[in-house]
Amino acid sequence: MTRQVLVGEVEQLPKGEGRTFAVAGRRLALFRTRSGDIFATQAECPHKGGPLADGLIGGTTVMCPLHDRLYDLRTGQGPESECAIEVYAVSFGGDGKIWVQLADETLEYK
Repeated sequence: MTRQVLVGEVEQLPKGEGRTFAVAGRRLALFRTRSGDIFATQAECPHKGGPLADGLIGGTTVMCPLHDRLYDLRTGQGPESECAIEVYAVSFGGDGKIWVQLADETLEYK
């Protein structure tokens, strides 16, 4: 089962950049492409632990700032397919709020 979790607002994400957010006990990287699409992934690169939100965005691809590994923001796949990142469904409406869909087992309740 999944649940929608409020992450923040669209204005917090400049076009062409990423930001890291603490969400339900975990860290997520959110990206806003130059075309205005928003994507959510795990915060760290699984290869070397680089902060993905600090990476360069080109279209729907992010480049890890530590070692230039590319990941598709839509699928999480790298070009070599040996290493992938987790991606999460994102929704946002006219109110500007960003929601991410997380599996219930990944949520921490306090």
